[in-house]
Amino acid sequence: MLSWRIFSTRHNRIVFWAVLFLFVVAAIVLSLWTGSVALSPVQVFDVLIGKDTSSTAARIVFYSRLPRTCAALLAGAALAVAGTVIQTVLHNPLASPGVIGVNSGAGFAVAISCAAVPAAQQYAPLVALCGALIAILLVTGLSWHTGASRITVVLAGVAISALFGAGIDAVVTLVPDALDGVTDFRVGGFTGVTIAQLIPAGSLILVCLGAVVSLARLMDILGLGSDTARSLGLSVGAVRFILLFLAAVLAGAAVSFCGLIGFVGLIVPNTMRRLLGEGSLGLTVASALGGAFFVTICDVLARVLFSPFELPVGIILAFAGAPFFLWLLLRQKGVRA
Repeated sequence: MLSWRIFSTRHNRIVFWAVLFLFVVAAIVLSLWTGSVALSPVQVFDVLIGKDTSSTAARIVFYSRLPRTCAALLAGAALAVAGTVIQTVLHNPLASPGVIGVNSGAGFAVAISCAAVPAAQQYAPLVALCGALIAILLVTGLSWHTGASRITVVLAGVAISALFGAGIDAVVTLVPDALDGVTDFRVGGFTGVTIAQLIPAGSLILVCLGAVVSLARLMDILGLGSDTARSLGLSVGAVRFILLFLAAVLAGAAVSFCGLIGFVGLIVPNTMRRLLGEGSLGLTVASALGGAFFVTICDVLARVLFSPFELPVGIILAFAGAPFFLWLLLRQKGVRA
């Protein structure tokens, strides 16, 4: 894949990492500061250092903005890294959790479980993982066993995503109370997210992010192609399964608290790959930070663009992601997997 290679030298890479880290910090500050209730940076800082624990500002920060910011950071990092892994395993830059139906599979599993057993909401991350894994296995199975082209695999993923989406609509129609805030869930957003919801899903995300980073060298070998990887002694089938399992956990855990957010796993990995090249370690870390920044800043925009009204962040991401996907699609014209 072609890369802009802007940050190919050591000095430029140091600048890149510094700028990316500062962008993430700036997004966090804006997220904590911005909202329907105006708070000054000083008020937010006093709350965070424990100087103010009982005022209205403290309640807004602790119970609304801090959980929302953490949710955006975790979801962005998880979906971006999941997209990086899926693209590496499938050798397909068009693949991402949203495009190939992983998000919808996770959402369908959550909808089914909540309709059958309302108390199952507390196990949403685990249930979402199962749905995401089923979706990803369906698409990758089609890819490997039919030798389908990159475009065909994406179209199959879109069909699977539509199927799971119809399943979610059916569940919500038959059991209206199955999903709280079904509109927000379908579009994707962070309204009403609590720290209690984030603890189990966030724990899964952090563990899996660490696991993907530890497997970066194997991802590099796998990226050389199946035949080359086997000649180097890599157990291709096992490594693929482990990586896809981790991608399913990341996407499923994110969907369990943010809904069906799309395009993060498409935009961020492709952008970072063109800036840094193909090295999996740097690409994974950059995608995690870039995804965290991208989703958090989009959530800020969702709050301020039409204030005092608020858009679900999924709408902002769709406006950004759809043109990007079409551009990638045109670049892949005539390319086969």
